[in-house]
Amino acid sequence: MEFVEDAGLFFERLGLSRTAGRVMGWLLVHPDADAGELAEQLAVAKSSMSVALRQLDQVGLVERFHRSGERRDRYRLAEDVFARSFRSRMGEFAAFTDLANRGLTVVGDDPAGRRRLELMRDMYAFMAVEFPRLLDRWDEQVRTRKAGQS
Repeated sequence: MEFVEDAGLFFERLGLSRTAGRVMGWLLVHPDADAGELAEQLAVAKSSMSVALRQLDQVGLVERFHRSGERRDRYRLAEDVFARSFRSRMGEFAAFTDLANRGLTVVGDDPAGRRRLELMRDMYAFMAVEFPRLLDRWDEQVRTRKAGQS
C-alpha cells in the first residue's frame, strides 16, 4: 500500500487526481480489478472511484474490459501505458511554442525577456520534432523485445 500511496502522490504531481494516481499504482502491481474492488482496496467512495476510472479511461491510461460470465467491467493498464501517455501530451509542445511566440510579441525589445522566450520556443519546437522520433525508437525496442520472447 505504501507503493500505491507513493504512486498517488507522484501521478497527482503530473495532473491526475490522487485517487486516479492510486488506481495507477494499484494496477501497476495487480493485473486488473473492478471498480468495487478498487474502491474497497483503496478505501475510497464508489463515486470517487467512478470519477477516477472515467478520468483514466478518457486519457487512455486504463482499458475497460469484460470477462466472460461476469457482469462487472474490469480495468487494467493500457498496453504500453507510458508511451501512450507521452504521445497524448505531445500536443503540449505546440501549445508551449505558441505561448512563447505570443510572449515575444508582448516583450518588445527587452533582451533578457526575449532570450527566455526564444529559449522556451526553441526548446519546445525541438521537442515537437525529436520526441516523436524517440517514441518511434521505443516502439522498435518493444517490438524487438517481443520478437525475442516469441
